[in-house]
Amino acid sequence: VRRTISLALTPEAKVGDYVIVHTGFAISVLDEEEAQESLALFAELEESWAAEEAAGAYAT
Repeated sequence: VRRTISLALTPEAKVGDYVIVHTGFAISVLDEEEAQESLALFAELEESWAAEEAAGAYAT
């Protein structure tokens, strides 16, 4: 995802860095390993939610 954000709180961040964003502000810079671990966890969550939705877990 690409968004325009403020780097005011993380002046060390540069183009290409992975950052944690909250309410439009980069609040932390991640190293490559941390970023890849986080992305893998987000992918697992997405797969889990999709499986639950397919199974009707969210039916109303």
